[in-house]
Amino acid sequence: MLNLYITSSNRKEGKTFLTAGLAATMQSLGYSTTVYKPIQTGGIEHDGFMQSPDLTFVKTIDPYINTHFSYLYKSNMEPLIASEIENEPIDIDLISREFSRISSVSDCTILDGDCGLLSPLAANIQTADLIKKLLIPTLFVVTPREDSINDTLLSIYTAQEKGLGIRGVIINNIAEDCPKALLSAIPRVIEEYTNIKILGMISHMKNKITPEDLISSILNGVDIEKIFNVKIEKLEL
Repeated sequence: MLNLYITSSNRKEGKTFLTAGLAATMQSLGYSTTVYKPIQTGGIEHDGFMQSPDLTFVKTIDPYINTHFSYLYKSNMEPLIASEIENEPIDIDLISREFSRISSVSDCTILDGDCGLLSPLAANIQTADLIKKLLIPTLFVVTPREDSINDTLLSIYTAQEKGLGIRGVIINNIAEDCPKALLSAIPRVIEEYTNIKILGMISHMKNKITPEDLISSILNGVDIEKIFNVKIEKLEL
C-alpha cells in the first residue's frame, strides 16, 4: 500500500492543493486512491449539511477519488480547541481503525493533515503522536517566504525527534516574483541541515485550477516515485 501523510509548519502552505494534485496524479496512473482527512476544522454548512472544504476541493479535481473524514468541526480553531467547543473529543484509536480500513481497500491513501506536528489533539496527544501511531511516512510542504527556513527546520527536527519517517520536502506555490536568492537558499539549507531531500518544486497556478494543469504540474514538478517509494511503469516509458 502506498500511504503518505502531508504536513507542514502551519496551515497556509498548500497541503490540500498538493494532496489533490498527488491523488489525481496517482489515480491517473492507475492507482485507486483515497484522500483521508482525519480531522477537518473550518467546516462549511451547505443545504443544512456540514461539508469538508478540503475534501470538496479534492472532488472538484477528480470526482472519482475516494474521500473520507473522521472529525468535522465548524470551528476553525486548532483541533483540540474545536473539539472542546463542539463537545466532540478526538479519539486517535478511532482514526487508526478507520485508516486501517480505508488503506486496506485502496492502492494509495493520502492523509491531508489539518495542522502542524505539535498541535494538540487530545490530552497529552499531539499530531505527531497520531502520525507515529499510524506508521505512515510524512511529506513536508513549504511555501517560500522569509521565515520558511526556520519554520521548516523546526518541523523537521520535531519529526526526527519524535521518530517519524520523513519522505521529503516539496517547495510549493512558488510565485513569479519570488526572490531568486530565497528560492535558491531554501532547498539548499533544508538539505544541508537535515539531510532530507527536496522532492519537488511547484510554481504558483494563477488561473482557475484544472485537473489537467494540476496533474501536469505534479508530473513535471515533483518526483512521484520517490514521494511514494515505488517504481511506476508508466513513468518509465
